[in-house]
Amino acid sequence: MAYQKLGRDSSARKALFRDLVTDLFLYERIQTTEAKAKEVRSIAEKLITKAKRGDLHARRQVAAYVRRESIDGQTDAIQKLFSDIAPRYNERPGGYTRILKLGPRRGDAAPMVYLELVDRA
Repeated sequence: MAYQKLGRDSSARKALFRDLVTDLFLYERIQTTEAKAKEVRSIAEKLITKAKRGDLHARRQVAAYVRRESIDGQTDAIQKLFSDIAPRYNERPGGYTRILKLGPRRGDAAPMVYLELVDRA
C-alpha cells in the first residue's frame, strides 16, 4: 500500500497532513503518533526540496499545500520555510527530518514520537 489511511476519509487525512506540515515548519518540532509522523515526513521533505529552488513556481506550489498560519502574527509558515528553513539545507541532498521515539501514549498506548527538522534552531 502506498500510504496509511489513519482511520480517516481522504479529505480529513489531507487536512490533517496540511496542519501537521504547517506546524512542523512553524515550530520545527511536533509531537505526534509514529504512523502520522512517517506519512508527514515524506510530504515535508518534498516541500523543503521545492523551497530550496526558491523560484516563484516553487513558492506557489508550496503555498497550495501549506496553510498561512503564523506564530508571531508576522512571519507565516511559507515565509519561514523559504527565508529560514530552506537556506539551512542548501548543501544537504535530503534527509531534512528525524523521528525520535518517545514511548506509548498514556490513554491508548499509541507509539508517540517527535518529528523534527534536523538542524533546528
